[in-house]
Amino acid sequence: MIDLIKSAVSNNPLLSGYDYFFQNLVLNWIIIMVLVVLTCFIVSEITRNYSQVDKLWSLMPIVYGWVTVAAFPSARLYLMASLVTIWGIRLSYNFGRKGGYNLMPWRGVEDYRWQVMREHPLLNSRLKFGLFNLLFISFYQNVLILLFSSPLLLAALFQDKALTLIDLIAASFMLIFIIIEGVADTQLFRFHQQKRKAVADDGRFTESLKKGFMTDGLWRFVRHPNFASEQCIWISFYFFGVAASGKWINFTAAGAVLLVLLFVGSTILTEKISSSKYPDYQKYQEDVPKFIPRLFR
Repeated sequence: MIDLIKSAVSNNPLLSGYDYFFQNLVLNWIIIMVLVVLTCFIVSEITRNYSQVDKLWSLMPIVYGWVTVAAFPSARLYLMASLVTIWGIRLSYNFGRKGGYNLMPWRGVEDYRWQVMREHPLLNSRLKFGLFNLLFISFYQNVLILLFSSPLLLAALFQDKALTLIDLIAASFMLIFIIIEGVADTQLFRFHQQKRKAVADDGRFTESLKKGFMTDGLWRFVRHPNFASEQCIWISFYFFGVAASGKWINFTAAGAVLLVLLFVGSTILTEKISSSKYPDYQKYQEDVPKFIPRLFR
């Protein structure tokens, strides 16, 4: 299989104009991705826990980042890989405290939405959901991770380009949105702890506890502040590729665009579930925007 991938990369006309070392970097990315896709698919089918990609979502960009730094070290790539590592450690911590990781790597809490999808009329057989697992959960999501990490490749391709003001602005915004996402995730985690009565009610989520869903904290301004921040993190990351290449629109935009579309689709499903469980959720949808806060209310 690896020989087949090597042949496909070396004969790809899109890469034929680049030097051997860059082609080899792209090859390494693809080999890593294919191995992860196969591992996630096989493990999830055996264990029936379909959150295997979820476990790796915050880790794979770190891998791509430092593999790229090792091949094409530069100030920009060190900065990018460091920011991705900060993002990944924080997100992994949040995933872990919710029970996503386990000493047995294939175990851990499964995202409740996969259970909902398994019961969907179009997917409610082992074969149908197996195909969905292969094509969307295991393959597409890993391709998406590779794509929104791809500004690293542009930074490698333009290794000698010095840091610019755009890099510093992108880094600043990325850090800001990592912090906002961290605050949002912590608020949501503490709300769920109080909702389950795992900890005492401290009065910060009184309105949310009455309604059954989060409306306090950052959720007063948007319905999904954590999701909005995640999208903004990778849109900010895109601009490192802009700084490196000098092109405001380049091929790495595909990753950011597809990530936004994934979150749009994901929140439709999430909100459909919430609306069916909580009578007040529809009113909340009418009053509070999904991702972008209203400046004047």
